[in-house]
Amino acid sequence: MYLRVDRLQIELPAPKDPDPNAAAAVQDLLGGRFGEMSTLMNYTYQSFNFRNHVQLRPYRDLIANIATEELGHIELVSATINLLLVGATQPAPPEDAPLAPGKDARSTYHFVSTAQTAFVGGSMGGFWHGDYVFNSGNLILDLLHNFFLECGARLHKIRVYEMTRNPVAREMIGYLLVRGGVHATAYGKALETLTGVAVHRLLPIPNIPNSKFPEARKYEQAGVHRTLYRFSPEDYREVSRIWRGPSPSGDGDLVVADGPPPGGPVPVLPDLPEEFAPGLSAEEITELAKKLAGA
Repeated sequence: MYLRVDRLQIELPAPKDPDPNAAAAVQDLLGGRFGEMSTLMNYTYQSFNFRNHVQLRPYRDLIANIATEELGHIELVSATINLLLVGATQPAPPEDAPLAPGKDARSTYHFVSTAQTAFVGGSMGGFWHGDYVFNSGNLILDLLHNFFLECGARLHKIRVYEMTRNPVAREMIGYLLVRGGVHATAYGKALETLTGVAVHRLLPIPNIPNSKFPEARKYEQAGVHRTLYRFSPEDYREVSRIWRGPSPSGDGDLVVADGPPPGGPVPVLPDLPEEFAPGLSAEEITELAKKLAGA
């Protein structure tokens, strides 16, 4: 089962201007082949279907714990897309075509189907689908796939970073570059315990350090790249059998932190009357609040 905390894993900056085309590009980091939906669902189903998890508990704990963190990553990327779309249109009567800016945006889907919010799909509008999930049942092969998946995700994050200067998008990408590095390193260390192969020597892929990205650098300076958060009050403690020892970056020891990061507030999205979202007037919301308060 899951517990949920009503916070994002980091605080996102407030958007200065709408940037719907950046939102379309960032969609790839949510529902593309190497997006956060793929990391979430690959690790989730591998953890659901894990065999002999009593004797192999450190490996299942690692996969299951990272899967839980990925739930927060799809939330963070979605929040970024939503903020990039704030202000893209203005309220007006339907005959004045208030959604006309959506006609010229790269993703008209944002304006037609989701009231200018994220959807479970990629940058070109194709939906995420279950064929992206790999779960062979072979522990080494699944871990090797996860290592590959994290490296592919890192490449896509860097390419989207290079597409936009938007500070909201770059803040999210900087953080996820660091967290993805943790996950790739963790899967590499797991493979090393099973095979003896020094997988971590392949990193980083592509060959550019996170320190080259200002938004990632500050998280590394805070030690986030050496920290594996344990997303459970009591469980998944055996991740420490894998996530331990000196950091491959050479700047300290690896740490398992009990609990999630402190995080930041979930952005409040304004009403969008031109999209009929949420579809209630201010007066109706006031009356509803009175009704619920008296219930």
